[in-house]
Amino acid sequence: MGKKRIIQKVDLTTDEGRASAVKSTQTKKKFTDGVVHILSTYNNTIISITDPKGDIILSSSSGALGFSGAKKGTPYASTKVAEFLGEKAKAVGIKNLGILVKGVGSGRDAALRSFAAQGFEIYAIRDITPVPHNGPRAPKPRRV
Repeated sequence: MGKKRIIQKVDLTTDEGRASAVKSTQTKKKFTDGVVHILSTYNNTIISITDPKGDIILSSSSGALGFSGAKKGTPYASTKVAEFLGEKAKAVGIKNLGILVKGVGSGRDAALRSFAAQGFEIYAIRDITPVPHNGPRAPKPRRV
């Protein structure tokens, strides 16, 4: 029926076991520049950190941190997400950030201020919220 697979358990009580467990969770590359994408809607705030090419390094949302329902769209929840990702970004080695803000939610400013307060050097802030030029055709007037 095929070869039997033998699973080797890693002993986390020794220093070697702990080192190997920690290495697997850390990213292999080190980055100095990053781009923060903040998507703030009425119901949630999603923040992603990418490298300058656009490949995602870190990502999280207020729902992933345990906020539920109407609390996900609050400025407090977006601040907590930004603090969480800021710590992770510092561990990866990111020092300079460009920030792209998208959406109309209340968490956009709070997340931006949180990244600024953590000591990152912010070199650009852009609002990329899509704005319709004229929108779709209006419905015809109702005849009564």
